[in-house]
Amino acid sequence: MALSIRLSRGGSKKRPYYRVVVADARSPRDGRFIEKIGTYNPLLAKDSPERIKLDTDRAKHWLSVGAQPTDRVARFLDVLGVKERPARSNPNKGKPGEKATERAEERAEKLKAAEEAAAEAAAAPAPEPEPEVVAEEPAAEEAVAEEAAPAAAETEEKPAEA
Repeated sequence: MALSIRLSRGGSKKRPYYRVVVADARSPRDGRFIEKIGTYNPLLAKDSPERIKLDTDRAKHWLSVGAQPTDRVARFLDVLGVKERPARSNPNKGKPGEKATERAEERAEKLKAAEEAAAEAAAAPAPEPEPEVVAEEPAAEEAVAEEAAPAAAETEEKPAEA
């Protein structure tokens, strides 16, 4: 029979409270267990002595029999000095995925191109501004006369229909 030392959840909604139990690995999380060897209250401060209570003698006994602790319980046992937990290292955990890497590269390329353009603009001498040429508009009376003349010409060209 495979034994595990694990947490069994109790407490109400959003107010967790855990028991540290030794159970058959096939039994459900909050189901039947063999022995309760401690408690864990995550709502208490990390330096509180009431946060983790564990019977170290019973934990040592069950470890000697072959019970395997879960990651969280192994962390508790390491803090209490019952069983040393090797440090884990996953260097790839914090790396972004493929698409995020592609987006970052595109942003870097755009930024580099913008910086190069700004450097070229700063290095090149500024062109002298050309004098503005203001075109004079014909007087308003002349414009009205020019518009009226073509309209009169159009009416004369049409033959009268009888």
